[in-house]
Amino acid sequence: MDELKQQLEQKRRWHLALGADDEQNQTLSKDDQRLSAALSALYNPETQQKKRGGLGASAPSVARWLGDIREFFPTSVVQLVQRDAFDRLGLKQMLMEPEFLLAMQADVHLVADLISLRGVMPDKVISTARLVIEKVVQQLMARLEQKTAEAIRGALDKHKRSFRPRHSDIDWHRTIQANLRFYQADLQTVIPEKRIGYARKQRRQVDLDEVILCVDQSGSMASSVVYSSIFAAVMASLPAVKTRLVCFDTSIVDLTDELADPVQVLFGIQLGGGTDINQAIAYCTEQIERPHKTHLILISDLYEGGNADQLRQRIAQLRRQDVNVITLLALSDDGRPSYDHQMAADFAALGCPVFACTPDQFPDLMATALKREDVLQWAADQQITTIRADAT
Repeated sequence: MDELKQQLEQKRRWHLALGADDEQNQTLSKDDQRLSAALSALYNPETQQKKRGGLGASAPSVARWLGDIREFFPTSVVQLVQRDAFDRLGLKQMLMEPEFLLAMQADVHLVADLISLRGVMPDKVISTARLVIEKVVQQLMARLEQKTAEAIRGALDKHKRSFRPRHSDIDWHRTIQANLRFYQADLQTVIPEKRIGYARKQRRQVDLDEVILCVDQSGSMASSVVYSSIFAAVMASLPAVKTRLVCFDTSIVDLTDELADPVQVLFGIQLGGGTDINQAIAYCTEQIERPHKTHLILISDLYEGGNADQLRQRIAQLRRQDVNVITLLALSDDGRPSYDHQMAADFAALGCPVFACTPDQFPDLMATALKREDVLQWAADQQITTIRADAT
């Protein structure tokens, strides 16, 4: 009996994977028939159009299709299917329809698409797009804000400890470690006898470390731009560090004054266009007042459309001035990025750590940078592959 069930389940999955014909459809449940139709609309559209007309160009039908996809798959798979739909069926025009936007599984990639299309969106869609972007921003802030704040406070005030910290200043890792003997088995939790945290101290403006996030907003860096904006907004809310956000393609936009509202920051970004890293680094250099207190985080794939020789010279000069320069080839969950291998090796030869980083790793990276510890060693401990000076 078990073997028969396994055979039937295997047959069902093959029908769903390959697409079921009319006769095979009769052997599927109603839910499986809906799932088969949803998958065929994307991955076998010619057959599906003959049967039911496919997705067509109707926003309502696409919205219903997305609803079916969300019902049958987890979020991670839904996002993958959405990306496939954009690539295979050219659905970006559907983003101009509010009901389609509301049906989408919102994620970083969708935010990037909305940002890139902002200039051609009709007014009726702008408000809906803002709601979608705000939803994603809130999700990212919930995921990343506390970890970032704790990492940066810990990096700057680590030598100062308090045993009566405010709730927001508690070092939870050390507090739990110090109170393990007070574990309550019946409650399955630790009830701490003492709390350990960071002592607040007044830091004069002149003493503050300054972080400049210099972010490439060319189309290939879309998800990195979204994450960078979130982190810039979080760090700008911390009185322990000064934060500047500079985005660039062939022009430069300084969004530092907008960091109190990360949604507004994202609406100030224009994805696409060329890349002039040299011009952006020149602008950032002009903003630096205390090089030994400045951390310049360049987030770019290093495909330079400007003056490459001048760019190398500027980076070398910043290093001589003791600016902490770190290059992230990507700040995203998208895996190994495409990048200019020669330029990356040149930056590494100048003493700049060069590698890609995930959003969850970024807070610890910033803590390491602010403490002026060995970033390359930190990357090695995280099993992150860094670019070597001799790499080509």
